[in-house]
Amino acid sequence: MSDAAYLDQAAVWSKDLTRMKARGPGDTENAMRQIERQYGVDYGFLWSLRYRRERLRTISISVYESIRAAYREECARQMRKLENDIAKTEEITGPDHAAVRAAKALLGKD
Repeated sequence: MSDAAYLDQAAVWSKDLTRMKARGPGDTENAMRQIERQYGVDYGFLWSLRYRRERLRTISISVYESIRAAYREECARQMRKLENDIAKTEEITGPDHAAVRAAKALLGKD
């Protein structure tokens, strides 16, 4: 894989992470700072990936792996959160409710 491909993938993960952490429009900086605190990925590099991508030429393997690990961990956290929400909805509405069936189908647990 080329340096550009690694950078492109890291940029995608960074944007997705930021989107998952942001609480709404205008919360991008806070989300990137939270990623730095929670996962140890440097805020400045996240910012550069987002706003100065064309100026970056390389990415160190340690930064790439940190972003990948953070992305995977956050995706797993989001899945646990979704499963918890499905369980709560199922308790309230019953297992045959359309929303419960649709959510379980999305997870492949129908």
